[in-house]
This record gives sequence, C-alpha cells and structure tokens, in this order.
Amino acid sequence: MCLIVFAWRPAHPQPLILAANRDEFYARPTLPLAQWEEAPHIYAGRDLEAGGTWLGITADGRFAALTNIRDPGQPLGRRSRGELVARFLSGSLSIDDYLREVAGRSAEYAGFNLLVGNREQLHFLNAANSVPQRLKAGVYGVSNAGLDTPWPKLLKAKAALSGQLDEPDPQALLQFLADPEAAADAELPNTGVGLATEKLLSSVFIASPNYGTRASTVLIVNADGSRRLIERSFGPYGGRLGEVAVEI
Repeated sequence: MCLIVFAWRPAHPQPLILAANRDEFYARPTLPLAQWEEAPHIYAGRDLEAGGTWLGITADGRFAALTNIRDPGQPLGRRSRGELVARFLSGSLSIDDYLREVAGRSAEYAGFNLLVGNREQLHFLNAANSVPQRLKAGVYGVSNAGLDTPWPKLLKAKAALSGQLDEPDPQALLQFLADPEAAADAELPNTGVGLATEKLLSSVFIASPNYGTRASTVLIVNADGSRRLIERSFGPYGGRLGEVAVEI
C-alpha cells in the first residue's frame, strides 16, 4: 500500500473515512478482498507470496493498514511487513500492547508505516522512529515517507478527501484514487530512485507494464460500528479486474 488518506473524527456519525491505493509489482500473486477461510472474522486481501495483507478489518471492529517506506539503501528485513497487519487483525492484544511489541522489533522489517485502530482509537507507527502515536481528530495522509510528508500526490489526495467529507460517496472516493496525473518535475521528491521512477510513482494512481496500483480501497466506518469496505483491483497498465464490497 503506497497511499492512504483518511479522516479520523471521533464522536462523528462517520468517525473514519479512508481511501487507499496499494502499489505493487503485478507479478506478485495476490487474492482480492474476501473473508479469510481460516479466520472468518477477518476481511482483507491477501499477499500469496508471504501470507500477509496491506489493509483489513475484523468483525469485532479492529482495523489495520500499512505502507512501505521508500529507501533504496535500506536493508530488506527478515520478515514480511504484511504480517504486521495480519497479526493485529488475527490477535487480541490491545493497540498499545501491540504497537509496543512491534516497536521493539521493528528492525526485523524493512521500513514501514502502520495504522491500527478500533472503534474508539486510531494509532500510527513509523518504523524510522519506533514511537507509537495516538492520533487526534483530523485529516491525515501517508505514502512512502512519514505521516503527512507533503509529496504532491499526498497533498492532492488529502484535498480531494477533505472535499467529500460532508457526504462521502464510495464511488467518488474511488474516482479520485484513479487520478493518473504525474507531478511536475520541480515538485518531485528525491528518494534515490531516479527522475523517471520518481515521475512514475508521483501520481495517485500508477500504471505501467510491470508495476502499479493493484488495489484501490475505500473504508467508511459508522458510529454504530457498521462498516463498508470496497476494493477495486487492477492489472498491468491499470486494467480493471474487479470490485468487491463488504458490509458488516
């Protein structure tokens, strides 16, 4: 997952509105959003290479999502980052206890940003500083750097989300996640991957022959605990593969 924008609004009739794109190589085997057979309380897509996931919810109100940190010089990590989401969804530790445990061994993973929450709280952990943060009400975004690092696509997606909070419509949220416009060269970050790759990765929606946005996801959480999760999946060059919706 390479872009997540979300509005966290405790005490609001819709406390969490989230829109996210997962970017990955098309060749990496993946299952779309579904109820997990061996853990039917979990609703998430699945990385078939390592067994984890990038975003999911549970029947009892838990939520987690992940992005990677872009740094060509970082070590690969002994463990798959996708297990960080899967372990929270499948476990029973409190948010504080779970993030404390993850922070203590974050060096086992390549760089990551982790969001975890339930019906009352939403927390963030960046592997670079390993200090869990309980989020206050606000509109946030995270891509492949830190929380609210002002990359062009993050600023654009946050603005688009902010404009839809009065009456959030899943299809409208998915529409702005499909924005293919690249940033101007002068606005590009320098993350060490070269100008051409920075340009490719600068759009909200990425499409190419080998790498791009594999899934666009919208999550709407209501104050009564009900949730709507929609995932739209894509193949090479951004070809649309399907759409799955879950309401619990």
